[in-house]
Amino acid sequence: MPIRQMKESSEQHLVIKNHLQNTMNSVQRAPKTAQNGKGPPPSHESHNTKQPHNQASPPLSKNRGRRRGRGGKKSDQLDVCMRPSSRPCTVAHKPANQASNGSIQNGHDSSGMEMGFPTSSKSLNFAPRPGYGQVGTKCIVKANHFFAELPDKDLNQYDVTITPEVASRMVNRAIIAELVRLYKESDLGMRLPAYDGRKSLYTAGELPFAWKEFTIKLVSKEDGINGPKREREYKVVLKFVARANMHHLGQFLAGKRADAPQEALQILDIVLRELSSKRYCPIGRSFFSPDIRAPQRLGDGLESWCGFYQSIRPTQMGLSLNIDMASAAFIEPLPVIEFVAQLLGKDVLSRPLSDSDRVKIKKALRGVKVEVTHRGNVRRKYRVSGLTSQPTRELAFPVDDTTMKSVVDYFQEMYSFTIQHAHLPCLQVGNQKKANYLPMEACKIVEGQRYTKRLNERQITALLKVTCQRPRDRENDILQTVQHNAYDQDPYAKEFGIKISEKLASVEARILPAPWLKYHETGKEKDCLPQVGQWNMMNKKMINGMTVSRWACINFSRSVQESVARGFCNELAQMCQVSGMEFNPEPVIPIYSARPEQVEKALKHVYHASMNRTKGKELELLLAILPDNNGSLYGDLKRICETDLGLISQCCLTKHVFKISKQYLANVSLKINVKMGGRNTVLLDAISCRIPLVSDIPTIIFGADVTHPENGEDSSPSIAAVVASQDWPEVTKYAGLVCAQAHRQELIQDLYKTWQDPVRGTVSGGMIRDLLISFRKATGQKPLRIIFYRDGVSEGQFYQVLLYELDAIRKACASLEPNYQPLVTFIVVQKRHHTRLFANNHRDRSSTDKSGNILPGTVVDSKICHPKEFDFYLCSHAGIQGTSRPAHYHVLWDENNFTPDGIQSLTNNLCYTYARCTRSVSVVPPAYYAHLAAFRARFYMEPEMQDNSSTGGGTKVAGESGVRPLPALKENVKRVMFYC
Repeated sequence: MPIRQMKESSEQHLVIKNHLQNTMNSVQRAPKTAQNGKGPPPSHESHNTKQPHNQASPPLSKNRGRRRGRGGKKSDQLDVCMRPSSRPCTVAHKPANQASNGSIQNGHDSSGMEMGFPTSSKSLNFAPRPGYGQVGTKCIVKANHFFAELPDKDLNQYDVTITPEVASRMVNRAIIAELVRLYKESDLGMRLPAYDGRKSLYTAGELPFAWKEFTIKLVSKEDGINGPKREREYKVVLKFVARANMHHLGQFLAGKRADAPQEALQILDIVLRELSSKRYCPIGRSFFSPDIRAPQRLGDGLESWCGFYQSIRPTQMGLSLNIDMASAAFIEPLPVIEFVAQLLGKDVLSRPLSDSDRVKIKKALRGVKVEVTHRGNVRRKYRVSGLTSQPTRELAFPVDDTTMKSVVDYFQEMYSFTIQHAHLPCLQVGNQKKANYLPMEACKIVEGQRYTKRLNERQITALLKVTCQRPRDRENDILQTVQHNAYDQDPYAKEFGIKISEKLASVEARILPAPWLKYHETGKEKDCLPQVGQWNMMNKKMINGMTVSRWACINFSRSVQESVARGFCNELAQMCQVSGMEFNPEPVIPIYSARPEQVEKALKHVYHASMNRTKGKELELLLAILPDNNGSLYGDLKRICETDLGLISQCCLTKHVFKISKQYLANVSLKINVKMGGRNTVLLDAISCRIPLVSDIPTIIFGADVTHPENGEDSSPSIAAVVASQDWPEVTKYAGLVCAQAHRQELIQDLYKTWQDPVRGTVSGGMIRDLLISFRKATGQKPLRIIFYRDGVSEGQFYQVLLYELDAIRKACASLEPNYQPLVTFIVVQKRHHTRLFANNHRDRSSTDKSGNILPGTVVDSKICHPKEFDFYLCSHAGIQGTSRPAHYHVLWDENNFTPDGIQSLTNNLCYTYARCTRSVSVVPPAYYAHLAAFRARFYMEPEMQDNSSTGGGTKVAGESGVRPLPALKENVKRVMFYC
């Protein structure tokens, strides 16, 4: 990495407070058993199917921000003292100070410490790879990674200062390109530098100077071919900063150093992007062009562009160039009037625009760059800042202190341009001296502008059709992209001595066996071994089927007659009974029809009418029939039911009510059962106590995720969700909690917190603490092991998230009982990556599923994985369409000493326990559930946000956190899988 003067050691590490160095209650591990799935299920006694309902967690605090204060009093902990109790599969405690990977020892109780970042200099390194997995059928797969040879040249970094300062990367690149054109053979000593478009320029070998100033004149091309040219002069200063340590990079790739030389990797990445940045439209790490493949219309003035993703990555095989195909929505380069007509879906030339039309146009065009078309070859470009409220014919501007001129007259006199459609408003653009108005008919949208706002369902469907490629086709496109990019002819790659292979990496993989699943003893099939990632409910009964005695139905769909709705409810009730539930065939009250706009009134009517009929007993389930296009109805219904009335609801769309598919009814019955607190199936190895590092001692599995608002929403909060298993040893049922936090904040703020109560003093709380208490109440056990799956974290956030959230987990545990520190394994789950795995031979049907994808259970932990850290790729699901994306699991912290086989098999097996379908899923269920819960919680804030959208103040409140808390979930909702 670059060697800088006066800089501290660059070794990356984490720090943790000394107070977290607690003596932990380590436990003896049970002997490891054989992996499951190797034969028929062993005989076993019937498992008790009646489990107690999970007890409610303490209510969510009304202030969801980070609090500071000292630990909770004992009086706050008396009812939740975490005493172990007798259950099967437990073993005796072992004295503390047992060595474990990353274990924290010899400290004192942390329950009284403040919430915040640890501050000591104690290192905290990521878990190293403990070896490689051996379980499963070995095979070869291909990965879209291309081996890159390391350069043997010194890489140098120079600081770039451009005066006057330029905001546009494109202009910056044009300035440096002109500098290189003028001075390459003289002042630059024949060097061909690579430039990042901002502040850094890189060379292979030193320039002849350490500091130099250049004067560059840049001619604007925006004014057309024959028009007057605008020339601007810039001062450019290049100053030597650092030299990249390629030896360090070589040691890191060989696994001899733990810290990645990020600057060296960044330089190589920029070098390989330089030529593509000139050829194509760069967006993030991807490049797009209408020339790669013909753009496809998405509707409403948008089109899809094809492109490719490119990133250099350190792997076990050395440096690798990861190439993948990409697609994105761009604004179609249409005349503005055509764009507006497409956007509104109607003729705009002959009729005036309504206020709602105007708002829609303004929202769509704000920030979009347009070029004028009324000046012949002169094509000046402007960025749209708004839309006039008046039509063009009514607009005028001051020429001097006494004279006004209309826009229509100005364009006629100045440009001999007659405005034909003066009933339309004008675009408002910035930086115009004479007027800030441009008639729509005089403007065309500039090509190559990515659309960053929300796509509608029709556009999403159209985009998915473009991006959905069969594995063989995607592989061919990737290979063609690499050949077309011709890295061997790339002058920048040549200059820096980088050589790229044109062959996909061939990687050793293993196919993990599917786990045996346990169903109820009364079904014809008591056990099930899934085939190619799927199975069905035929001849099976839910292992814990719940009872639904009191239910009602609201029909919000005008097209569904009462008789049709009644028939659908009867069919659904029968399917629930067949699947193993006790479901009363008759609703508490007759099916109630209501209009969508009266959702709150209808829900409260049905709630109270049912209570009156049952003499005070609350409804257990509400069925709701919704129109197929129901707008905000679904979100409003969920918010009212879950935060106001305390109702568990199941929504069904009109199209399914008419069709009444058995498969659909079976899936809905699965969802209803888990919402009622039941379990559909469990792992046979779980109830047989044969899962290594789960069955031996009480283990809780967490899933956590943060969802952020979409681009363009500047004030909406981010939503964090945490779920945790509430049954052991089965680890199948999950309770969930949600909270709002600061806009785009990735760290989960509410994992642990303390606050001052006027009566109780300092009180401890937070989602981890609440879910640990809930687990204790549900199982009678205190968790002695924590497995924490964390979704949605990018590589650049690994250290920060682990540091902060592991600290919060520790504090939450210590606040419950002195010296209570269960062993923690912290795993990041990533789906937003670009590694794809392909079958070695697409013609071999035995190595692919029906969609042509690799088989479910395929795991890779070598060659394309991290040189030193504990990560693996797992494709746990069967593909349906397109190319499967394996999940990338990165074990950042592991006090439980999982073997590679242990964590890989556990993760794969859990993917078969997802409650909503009879398929294995692509992401481990606790992470999946956390994502669903966070997505659900966004509906809880919608009304407030819409009311205040004009000011952006819908989520702001006075106080420490600055974020409006979500309404609290009702207790009966919190303890079940309401988000399913």
